[in-house]
Amino acid sequence: MPNRQHPFARIPLALALGGALQAGAADELRLDDSAREGLGVTIYNEDLALVRDRRRVELAAGENRIAWRNVSAEIRPETALLSAPEGGGTLRLLEQNFDYDLLTPESLLQKYVGREIEVVRTDAEGERTRERARVLAANGGVVLRYDDRIETEVVGHLIYPDVPTDLRDQPTLVLHLETEAAGERALELSYLSGGLSWRADYVAELDPEHNGRMTLNAWVTLDNRSGVAYRDARLQLVAGELNQVRERVSAIKSIRFGVNMAEDAMPAREQLDAYHLYTLPRRTDLLNNQTKQVALFAAEAIPVERLLVVNGRQLGARNGDGWSRLPVRTTLSFVNDAAGPDMPLPRGVIRVYAQDSDGQAQFVGEDAIDHTPTDQRVTLTLGESFDVTARRRQTDLERIGDDTVELGFELELANARDTATTVEVRERISGDWRMLDESADHTKAAADLAVWRLEVPAEGHTTLTWRVRIER
Repeated sequence: MPNRQHPFARIPLALALGGALQAGAADELRLDDSAREGLGVTIYNEDLALVRDRRRVELAAGENRIAWRNVSAEIRPETALLSAPEGGGTLRLLEQNFDYDLLTPESLLQKYVGREIEVVRTDAEGERTRERARVLAANGGVVLRYDDRIETEVVGHLIYPDVPTDLRDQPTLVLHLETEAAGERALELSYLSGGLSWRADYVAELDPEHNGRMTLNAWVTLDNRSGVAYRDARLQLVAGELNQVRERVSAIKSIRFGVNMAEDAMPAREQLDAYHLYTLPRRTDLLNNQTKQVALFAAEAIPVERLLVVNGRQLGARNGDGWSRLPVRTTLSFVNDAAGPDMPLPRGVIRVYAQDSDGQAQFVGEDAIDHTPTDQRVTLTLGESFDVTARRRQTDLERIGDDTVELGFELELANARDTATTVEVRERISGDWRMLDESADHTKAAADLAVWRLEVPAEGHTTLTWRVRIER
């Protein structure tokens, strides 16, 4: 397809007045990042963050209009919370507006529909001409009315007398507040924002000496798509599932910590003690459209157990002789206790590496974990074994009355390795059940779970048989 030029591509933006960005805002106190005294960001898992931004401002007695510039473009303005941490008199918030209509050549032209601008052209000899025109339309293109004609394409510069007050060069929260006493104050603006998220990524390295230990490194991956950079920020991460009311309300929430608000606004309360809070040890810059990784922890010599697992109730392809093949899963497990990481593990993916005979690291599998508290066992399924196989068949079915049945099963394990191996067989049994006969002792790991651990000799076979009575 031909390369079509954007309709505004040849209309450079020019401003007739050097102070155009200040036009119409003489009564407005503009707070930029230069006024910032501190910045903290708490990021949650569900595309949500709490931003705490403290800036210093000189207030006049009475009403003040403050333009809090460079807030998140994904701000939820109804969640804004203004505080005066150092006190200094009562503040009353009268009104707030989130101005997210940002200054671009297109948006400026659209704001001037129905108004006059100047068009400056330069001919081949370098002569510049100026001509006034009224903007008739600016939707996907531009339509200009001159004194003697109408044109739909412009080659040249457009000059605007000023910038409309409702058009901002940065996302801005405008606060209209009242104070009894004049003077310099520290104000802290807190708000919820979308566009920020985090996840945990883990790298596990199995000990090359095969002594049943591993090293675990945890990384936090931060992603910023909120439209603004957070520089020199104190970052905190919350692991857990928050309950959020998705409906957007029109009124802002209560302004607290010494800032009075209208009585009909009801505050919303949330508990944080049900979640895990991680504070990154050092301040950092999180730029817009940036993915950043920060080390969370490193734990060495963690005891691990490598085990082959067969889930007996899993369906497989049934052969004509009644045998069903079952996958043999390769698992790796460890306990999150004093011998391991010994800290709450945020939800994420653990990728496992092992060394080959040449000492080269090889990827051997990965699995996702949920939020895991301390003293809990973590079990990873890394893949399926190809040299240890399993098959199972039902050998008997006898009904005893309307609600009782006796079932018999046989499971065969084959090991093609040149070393013996241990396989754990797990059988889910629903109802009130009792084992009548078995070729190896089971463990009742749960009300509906029977577990056997079987040794399979090198290049050999092991057979497990059992008979169970079930009352429904």
